[in-house]
Amino acid sequence: MATHASFLTELAAYHPADDREAAMVESVRAFVSAHEDAFARTQLAGHVTGSAWVVDRERERALLTHHRKLDRWLQLGGHADGDPDIRAVALREAEEESGLRLVPLGAGIYDIDVHRIPARADEPAHFHYDVRFAFEADRAQPFVVSAESHALAWVPLTELAALGADDSVLRLARKTATLTRHETPRA
Repeated sequence: MATHASFLTELAAYHPADDREAAMVESVRAFVSAHEDAFARTQLAGHVTGSAWVVDRERERALLTHHRKLDRWLQLGGHADGDPDIRAVALREAEEESGLRLVPLGAGIYDIDVHRIPARADEPAHFHYDVRFAFEADRAQPFVVSAESHALAWVPLTELAALGADDSVLRLARKTATLTRHETPRA
């Protein structure tokens, strides 16, 4: 069973790509250490979220969602709603948002990003302490667009910048060459 402590242990084992990401890792560590409710969206300063970087078998395309609320192309993912098993959160959210069966890639955290979410009528501005995991899916599988998205698309990695992908999505793409298949038994 995942706990705050097991999450912090997994976070400590992660090797960030550069100094900027290292600072975000430290920010996540400090936030989780300071807030017992770090995984709950009721923590209004911010909360830990789980995202899935979904790539095809050839590592040439990523499955992105055109996020309905943020009106941007992003990786799949969502709120932990109190669950400190962020890998399970990322997997659950991605499968719910796409209808695809995903296979884990790599044995640990793939990426960390901390970003500000703008205020909306029902919630103040806050931070997402986003922990990302990599998964593979078969592009031939039909996907389902959820109510959280305007659209889903398999986007060539070479076209992400032209699509307007932000720096964090481009960083995910740069790391794609390092991915290896890592089957994890599923319940």
